[in-house]
Amino acid sequence: MTGWSERFRAVWVAACLSIGLSGCGEPPRPPLTVGINTWVGYDPLVLARDRGMTDRQIVKVVELISSAEALRHLRNGLLDAAALTLDETLRLADSGFDVRIIALLDTSDGADVVLAAPDVRALADLRGRSIAVEEASVGTLVLERLLKKAGLTSADVSVVKMESTQHLTALQSGRVSVAVSYAPIEGAIRRAGYRRIFDSRQMPGEILDVLVVRGEVLRERPAAVDALLAAWNGGLNVLRLDAVGAAASLGPGADLSTRDYLDVLKGLRFFSPDESLHLLAGSEPGLVGLGQPVAETLMSLGLLSKFPNWAALIDSAPAERAPQAGLLP
Repeated sequence: MTGWSERFRAVWVAACLSIGLSGCGEPPRPPLTVGINTWVGYDPLVLARDRGMTDRQIVKVVELISSAEALRHLRNGLLDAAALTLDETLRLADSGFDVRIIALLDTSDGADVVLAAPDVRALADLRGRSIAVEEASVGTLVLERLLKKAGLTSADVSVVKMESTQHLTALQSGRVSVAVSYAPIEGAIRRAGYRRIFDSRQMPGEILDVLVVRGEVLRERPAAVDALLAAWNGGLNVLRLDAVGAAASLGPGADLSTRDYLDVLKGLRFFSPDESLHLLAGSEPGLVGLGQPVAETLMSLGLLSKFPNWAALIDSAPAERAPQAGLLP
């Protein structure tokens, strides 16, 4: 009986250690959930998940249909972290939601686009048109830049707020004649006969994607946050070393051929882990210089109530820990 008890105790202790608990009375923690929408710029996290580069019991990548859905899930506590555009993050923080930027991911250089019906031949033709734009997304910023270039204001057009997945149907039904979209969703719209009239190449450096984590998660689960950042860095490294192979595996999920996926990548510039850390660290982070013009535009549009508290919004600690922990690819 004594031998059996000792064997049972040994198995029990081993089981406790294998699931990483300090005591067997503690329930296992669910994985850190990170939400991403269908944007090629977030696909390094998909690569990390699909190629087994992260433990799914520690980090769970959740794919959502739109950035609006990602924001809803984050607000409702269904996500611990998310990949968002900087303007979405600023608006989220301005609403009182506690999130911290832990990494810069990429900047759009042509991957955000405005598509129009064939009869919209010049920007002046936008006057009086209905334009679809996703609410609470970078589309609002793109629309503002489009109208400025056209010499128009929001009063000269009809802005119809809807999720990006509904844009093609709205165009084909005639409900709108213009849509602010992004890759890869815009591919289906172009194939349906709508043409590009504006893109993010005409607003360089203004569309930045960042990785954000809820403040309480950052404080309470630093090891899981480190694993999340390691997943991003690892997936990004795979994309850089084998872009063709990554495009072949990721393209079908985005309804893109390998060639089309590689073309979309040309409209993005990813930040290396070192670049990201450099822009987040220090008493005057470089991100502030990049983000302040975006904040000023959002203020002018009435989308922010006050300028960001950058010191409270940026947390470089996970990126600073990454090299010491051997997490950089």
